[in-house]
Amino acid sequence: MATRIDDSRLAERDQELVAPLRAEEERPRLFSLVRDEPLVVQHEPLFVPSAGTGARLCQRCLDVTVALVALLLVWPLLLLGAVLVLASGPGPIFYSHRRLGRDGQVFGCIKLRTMRTDADRILQELLRSSPAMMAEWVADRKLRNDPRITRIGQFLRRYSLDELPQLFNVLRGEMSIVGPRPLATDEAQHYGADYRLCFSVNPGITGLWQVSGRNDVSYQRRVELDCHYATVRCLALDLSIMLRTIPVVLGGTGH
Repeated sequence: MATRIDDSRLAERDQELVAPLRAEEERPRLFSLVRDEPLVVQHEPLFVPSAGTGARLCQRCLDVTVALVALLLVWPLLLLGAVLVLASGPGPIFYSHRRLGRDGQVFGCIKLRTMRTDADRILQELLRSSPAMMAEWVADRKLRNDPRITRIGQFLRRYSLDELPQLFNVLRGEMSIVGPRPLATDEAQHYGADYRLCFSVNPGITGLWQVSGRNDVSYQRRVELDCHYATVRCLALDLSIMLRTIPVVLGGTGH
């Protein structure tokens, strides 16, 4: 079970998030299709024992095969999502989240943009003005009623359409189809001593957390599910999670 960090340390770390972020220069819309998220915490890569060459090769073949087939099937949905974001107002179509990958390497996790372009400023103001929202953010790293999300973004998130571009992260070898959640660079502290275990594998587009209640489970439970997956992962488990993901997505349980 993951080690718990005391509340005072969590609150102190979260104060860093609400510090003013460097404003980005406005760029012409046609030339700013992807917006990069600021790197919240500089993180040193980890080097931990991982699966053997044969197991990694099998996993990689499965990831590439599923990603290519999925792209062939869902490219009209990806195109539709991009058009909806483009029509929703000014701003880039895609958003590159800085996330921790295998061995602690930082990579750009690509999603369709679902938030307003001034989302960072809105979050800072909310956390400064509302103790209740600050407590919710510290506990879950999410806001259930998040005013930063656009109307189009709510639809895309509900059916996980915003995550379709992550198939390209899979093809680039930065993610797997199934794995632990890709974490923001300031979330490693929540995993305590189990951090190295969880990041001995690639993060996934889907995983145990997504098919076990998703945003209805506590943050601590998410940590436990990620650690459990990294410990017992196998081909049968991956195939099971992929199949269980289909009704979850079609049921529109994303937030």
